[in-house]
Amino acid sequence: MKNAMVIGATGQIGRVAVRALAEDGWAVTAASRGSGRDERWPEDVREIRLDREDDAALAGALGDGMDLVVDVAAFTTAHAGQYAALADRIGSAVVISSGAVYEDGQGRSFDTQNEPDGSPRYPVPIPETQRTVAPGDATYGTRKIALEHGLLALGEKLPVTLVRAGAIHGPHCRAPRELYFVKRNLDGRRTRVLTHGGLSRFHPASVHNIAELIRLAGARPGSRVLNAGDPDAPTVAEIGAAIDSVMGVEVETVTVPGEAPAPNVGITPWSAPHPVVYDMSAAERELGYRPVTTYAGSLEETVRWLSEHLEGRDWREAFPKMAASYDVSVDLFDYVSEDAWLAGRKP
Repeated sequence: MKNAMVIGATGQIGRVAVRALAEDGWAVTAASRGSGRDERWPEDVREIRLDREDDAALAGALGDGMDLVVDVAAFTTAHAGQYAALADRIGSAVVISSGAVYEDGQGRSFDTQNEPDGSPRYPVPIPETQRTVAPGDATYGTRKIALEHGLLALGEKLPVTLVRAGAIHGPHCRAPRELYFVKRNLDGRRTRVLTHGGLSRFHPASVHNIAELIRLAGARPGSRVLNAGDPDAPTVAEIGAAIDSVMGVEVETVTVPGEAPAPNVGITPWSAPHPVVYDMSAAERELGYRPVTTYAGSLEETVRWLSEHLEGRDWREAFPKMAASYDVSVDLFDYVSEDAWLAGRKP
């Protein structure tokens, strides 16, 4: 039996990846800071405590070696350096990257979105050959591409599959975009406003589809970069409607062309003037990948987890990372401003 270690095993992707590999016949070591365990893992999954910033601890966790390392928590060139130092003890690796590494033909990317005319205009869909931001330490995207460069430089010494994920969704997310619609429905909001005509598209990626990519890449090692997205890329209006359906509510959607008509009105975690859709043909071609779920098909467990996690708590307490990401620039749940704008609309 081949052995695998998942770093970041109790995170959103890690939980599902551990289960997918274990059910596929791997002897899995689940490594995380808290050495926690998911109730859906098979009994023979071994959990260990690991601070992946500690080089000696990582080396110790690898022991005599691992056939596969899946890394959900790699973000920096220092992490790439860890793999370079330990390559002789790893058969292959699958490392989660991000679609945030892409830039358009004018140098616009996720990093320029708040600048005048800074929203990127990517091809639809975006292939893995699309140009990327320059590596560096300034932003999430520049750090991820620096990590990619460091890992791909290992070449045959260590085959690494880099997975450029879209808008990841599923239970246990620390900054869940779906919270925008779930909380509003729980709060009894039955009218919503959406900018850009409700047509914004930011390609979602289910943790189950990402885990399937991980499983296939583990079975077929190679140095490659692959996108990760669901088989569908719904508009923000379609996402809202799908969540409404799961929650059994009816909501009126008011769309406006262009940007927010007033501060905090109509802005969602998916809102953008131009679509972001990832090309999945390389994964299909190289790994025989087929998605295991659709966006709507995976929503029920996400909505249930969000509702339970939010119950009796302020959303900022329940999801502090999301609060930190959005509270500075926009209040996602500014119902007062939304009601004022709706009341002042021309009939």
